[in-house]
Amino acid sequence: MSHSESHPSTQSRYVFVFLEIFSSEGGIQSYVKDVLQGYTALKHQPPVDVFLLRDSQDCDNPFESSPIFQFHYLRGKSAKLDRIRLAIALFLHLLKHRPQQVFCGHVKLAPLVQMLCQPSGIPYTVFTYGKEVWAPLPSATRRALQQAKAIWTISRYSRDQACVANQLDPQLFRVMPCMVDGDRFTPGTKSEGWIAKYGLAGATVLMTVARLWSGDAYKGVDVTIQALPAIAQVFPKVKYLIIGRGDDQPRLAKLAADLGVSDRVVFAGFVATDDLVEHYRLADVYVMPSQEGFGIVYLEAMACGKPVLAGDADGSAEPLQDGKLGWRVPRRDPDAVAQACIEILQELSTAAVADPSDQTNPCRSNGIWLRQQAIASFGRDAFMNQLKQLFMS
Repeated sequence: MSHSESHPSTQSRYVFVFLEIFSSEGGIQSYVKDVLQGYTALKHQPPVDVFLLRDSQDCDNPFESSPIFQFHYLRGKSAKLDRIRLAIALFLHLLKHRPQQVFCGHVKLAPLVQMLCQPSGIPYTVFTYGKEVWAPLPSATRRALQQAKAIWTISRYSRDQACVANQLDPQLFRVMPCMVDGDRFTPGTKSEGWIAKYGLAGATVLMTVARLWSGDAYKGVDVTIQALPAIAQVFPKVKYLIIGRGDDQPRLAKLAADLGVSDRVVFAGFVATDDLVEHYRLADVYVMPSQEGFGIVYLEAMACGKPVLAGDADGSAEPLQDGKLGWRVPRRDPDAVAQACIEILQELSTAAVADPSDQTNPCRSNGIWLRQQAIASFGRDAFMNQLKQLFMS
């Protein structure tokens, strides 16, 4: 179940409980890995037992050898039995070690954590991220949130949505935003190889990175496709590079065909994490009129020096600093998306004609300034400072 029993029993230990971290990729998993990585750099913090419901012993865990973490893998052959095994293992651990605090990594685990912690008087904190808490939750889950010591979330918007939907006290919440790795996401020239692969030679490139699942239509890929005819009237060489895969792609492809812009829409499909930076560099503008809990992709694009367009009523207010760092428009309005894209592209072309080396002017299309601002607020140093405050509170 666990990789070692080398840590001595101590009351000061923390416990983390997650659904999964290492067996799948996604925004939640990336965020949790950043939290774990950040925790290893904090001084004078107690060691941590990490319980993982859906990860197994053979998963690729970069923290496996860390002396700070002891991992307990619960994944077996039956999801139902795995939950029972988790409940028993967690119950016995709390009984034996009486940890200082339990951190519950997903709202789906909150009722179990509450049930096990409350009789012993062990405080617990619940991590929330986005849409999983924006609608009314089952009463047991809502009660578990209401009685938590604290609730972490990634943006003010996510906090406000959760409070309204589930009668939660805003004072319970601590905002812990996502982090962008400024060493990994950097500006650079467009790769000739990728340009050739996608047929982007001489093109003005709009780009989105998103899952193309029918359940995630809120990402706004369809709205951006609908905006292309109007953009093309002003920028006739515009193309739209869509990175991601999913069952919604046929609908999006048909929409592009119906609008006569199939030749402008490039479906890149799945792109490996290692190649993502090169793809951001292909873009002139990052466009995603979505409804995000936060939107780490906006930070990644800005760290690569790309101007961004987002929705105007979601968690993207955080990375875009309420519009200071990007364009925010009504997310289901193709005309508004088209108008904003045209404005951004005109700013970019004017800046290039004026003096491409003049990067002193702070404006939303200035790549160097955008990168500086994004990293100052959401880079590793800012993330670590926030994390330290939360673990000390």
